[in-house]
Amino acid sequence: MSFHDKLNAAVDKNNSLLCVGLDPDFDKLPDFLKEKGYPQFEFNKAIIDATHDLACVYKPNPAFYESRGDRGVRELKMTCDYIKEKYPEIPVIIDAKRGDIGNTNKGYAQYIFDYLQADALTVMPYMGIGSLSAYFAYKDKGIIVGCHSSNPEAKEFQEQYVILNSFQDPKQTREEMLKQIQHDKIKPLYELVAQELMQQQGGYPNTMIFMGATYPAQLTEIRKIVGDMVLLVPGIGSQGGDTEATVKAGLNTKKRGMMINASRSILFASSGQDFAEKAREEATQLRDTINNYR
Repeated sequence: MSFHDKLNAAVDKNNSLLCVGLDPDFDKLPDFLKEKGYPQFEFNKAIIDATHDLACVYKPNPAFYESRGDRGVRELKMTCDYIKEKYPEIPVIIDAKRGDIGNTNKGYAQYIFDYLQADALTVMPYMGIGSLSAYFAYKDKGIIVGCHSSNPEAKEFQEQYVILNSFQDPKQTREEMLKQIQHDKIKPLYELVAQELMQQQGGYPNTMIFMGATYPAQLTEIRKIVGDMVLLVPGIGSQGGDTEATVKAGLNTKKRGMMINASRSILFASSGQDFAEKAREEATQLRDTINNYR
């Protein structure tokens, strides 16, 4: 089953556009779990069991596991295996934001798709869309390309304006550049990424983009460019994204097409024995709030 089909089935079954980010920062885990043999896995397992009927997708970020060395990587693998075995209808995104060239990307893809057996991966496009071919070679896997991130610093590069096609003519004069600008042949970099992705991989059914909820105006523009493409939208919850504005800006014509992520606000709703119960309460509230605006 392709990522797109698996995601749609999970959206329908759980009536949900909620993505739960499995980012078990070790320092924030309940103290009683830290003494267990596999603390991150035990934490994740409880969160997954508590939210499996509320989420349309789970999204572990490997940084929280890799920081603990081989033990953490093992617990990431255990987490992916648990979801696959216990809740196989829910897809798993590895939020690794990989992006390199050639065989390096091939190695990343093998780790994510063959070893972890994830359903999708986040990647970065700044080596060129063509450099991502090793990922797109996995025809049934979801490839989620970075477009505009949710962090405040995103504007430093992602919203810089690009003079389109000027790189093709190194002899272009300043006057000719200014003429281009006057004819609206400029756009912010994040829009250019979306446009190029549509041109080069728009026909691939599992192509997606991630776009931060903290920038609803930009999200509106991206939706216009990519049509009904599925968007991964981080930034709700602890990062302060507005749920209503995000949903209204990002829904596609089918009143779906979004995976709206929350991590810390769900995972760490409590640091006590009731952490999973409180996580469920937060996830239920957010899932229902999202649905109110669909």
